[in-house]
Amino acid sequence: MKQYFVYVIELDPVVADLRKFRAKNSKYISGNSCLYVGQSSRKPSLRFEQHKEGYKSNKFAKYYGLKLRPDLYEKYNPIPTRKDAEKIEEMLGKALRSLGYGVWFN
Repeated sequence: MKQYFVYVIELDPVVADLRKFRAKNSKYISGNSCLYVGQSSRKPSLRFEQHKEGYKSNKFAKYYGLKLRPDLYEKYNPIPTRKDAEKIEEMLGKALRSLGYGVWFN
């Protein structure tokens, strides 16, 4: 049976200076972490490697991704369906954003 995972990648804080990133993060508190939230049928460690290699990669994750943040996502995994994973990705992204993190998710 297929499983899905949400994951959070810590981004280099310089992304907070990019207009496109800032536009999505009006409540970002300077000094807080910048994060990329995603979901995949791949385990988070493999998906992080894929982003860094440029495979189906988000440009923020590829160029600014530093490390995974399992402290922020592990409790949600594994997830039974893609639809559930997509819902959790959005919920987690919005929740982290509301705490003042800089967050990018699809």
